Amino acid sequence: MGTIKEITKLSNGKELDIKYPIRLCDKDGNETYYEDSDGYWQKCEYDDGKEVYFENSDGYWWNREYKDGKVVYHEESNDHWWKREYEGGKEVYFEDSTGYISDNREPVDMTLEEVCKLAGKKVRITI
Repeated sequence: MGTIKEITKLSNGKELDIKYPIRLCDKDGNETYYEDSDGYWQKCEYDDGKEVYFENSDGYWWNREYKDGKVVYHEESNDHWWKREYEGGKEVYFEDSTGYISDNREPVDMTLEEVCKLAGKKVRITI
């Protein structure tokens, strides 16, 4: 992605007189682009007012997914990610890319027939 300075360079090599920093916002007032005079830039994307994507000129980025207004998945360009599950507005499950898991979900009581139906085939339980 080119910077504003690069994009607006004239064919004769001259540059437009641009006032920095540059800030662009969407119709809701969310800042979607920022650039300073050193060429650093960052851009953001929003969905229903929630920031879902961030990227900058250093190559760093992150992406988020929301459910019911809460972040349920987050991943970054450095291979780090995490996910969460909620029940009744309370976090009941967390897992991240380091292997850490916190599981506070209530166990579900099921009959063997219900397990078989869920699995789509016969199930043998061994102890």
